Amino acid sequence: MQNSVEEQQNTSQDPSLNSDVIDLRVIFKRIWAKKIWYAIAIPIVAVVSAIIICDVPRYYTSETTMAPEIEIPSNSGSTLSNLASSMGFDINQVQTTDAIQPTLYPDLMNDNGFVTSLFNIKIKTVDDSLKTTFYNYLRYHQKHSWLSKQGNKLKKIFASKKDSETKAAKNTFDPYHLSKTDNNVVEAIRSSVTIDLDKKTGVISISTQAQDPVVCQIIADSVRNRLQAFITNYRTSKCRRDVEYYQKLANDARVTYEKTRHQYATISDENMDLLLETEKSKVEDLENTMQLQYNNYTTTMTQLDAARAKLRQYTPVFTTIEGAAVPLKPAGPKRMIFVAAMMIITFMIISLICLKDLILSE
Repeated sequence: MQNSVEEQQNTSQDPSLNSDVIDLRVIFKRIWAKKIWYAIAIPIVAVVSAIIICDVPRYYTSETTMAPEIEIPSNSGSTLSNLASSMGFDINQVQTTDAIQPTLYPDLMNDNGFVTSLFNIKIKTVDDSLKTTFYNYLRYHQKHSWLSKQGNKLKKIFASKKDSETKAAKNTFDPYHLSKTDNNVVEAIRSSVTIDLDKKTGVISISTQAQDPVVCQIIADSVRNRLQAFITNYRTSKCRRDVEYYQKLANDARVTYEKTRHQYATISDENMDLLLETEKSKVEDLENTMQLQYNNYTTTMTQLDAARAKLRQYTPVFTTIEGAAVPLKPAGPKRMIFVAAMMIITFMIISLICLKDLILSE
């Protein structure tokens, strides 16, 4: 009985053996006993991490925003539309007959056809030392860290020759059947270009990232222009086909009418002094035919004017809310944050090693 009481007293006197109480003094004592570890490891990690992060190329970001005109099908239900909009739901997108909703515009970056259309964008660097295409810039003029270069060398060693053979065998470029090299460029574009849509306001934001500030700004402007062209072509495709169709009808009707009118004028001149009823009947029939063809011509012209008006109505108007600016400061990598994070992680790892027996005893 006396031994058990003494054990309890000893346990209460030794905080390190009490699992319910954490004595910070014991923890600090353990850490202080290994202070030489911290004094050696943390400076080494700081220097190594600084060397690593300083070798990583810096990048810049630029952003541009635009607001396309979104047609409202009808004025009915405007109260319901406003109420739904306040809840973050765009009821107009349900009413529209477009196959591609505005919310799907950001998904264009998943389409190889749209991404590869950015290959031929003309770019230049901030010091005008390089003028080339976006494709060549990403493939041949990117800076890489030392670790990244070593990794690329290992990949080349184990890479097969099928990619180069396939590319040499292809005579035409197919965006949906890319070589491995071209696919890497496509993935690089996808990682450097982001398209976002605010569902409430309909504002489209385009953000780009590049190792050169001027390249970053050029790509942002170019992607905005390409996106505007895509939206315009898509939303007016049916109207443009209608205009072409009615234009053809109007041209055919005009040719037919002009031909009949010429025949009527010729016959009228030849039979001006004749009084034969048969000749008069021919002239009258030709005159009636000419009138019908003229009416058909005016009808097709009216339809053509209506199709052109509809084309103008469906052609979206874009307002640039924020233009792409040349960034003055790099967006990353955050070197100080990286070094500080590595030092904190090192401190935590050493502390866990020093306190592992206490942790396991818990």
